[in-house]
Amino acid sequence: MSVVFILVGISICLALFFLGAFIWSVKSGQYEDDYTPSVRILFDDELIKKSDQKEVKIKSSINKN
Repeated sequence: MSVVFILVGISICLALFFLGAFIWSVKSGQYEDDYTPSVRILFDDELIKKSDQKEVKIKSSINKN
């Protein structure tokens, strides 16, 4: 029965450690921007397409002259 008390004590200490790590990460700003990373990949493709279109326009205007 004493092993149960030891395991409960260790689990409470471990839970407090993870709670402290979570509070530290929130205070240090790890969760400040939660929207941008999820949609960043969507905007990167559009920027590449726009820059490719500009290059095509520049090339076609050079070829016309």
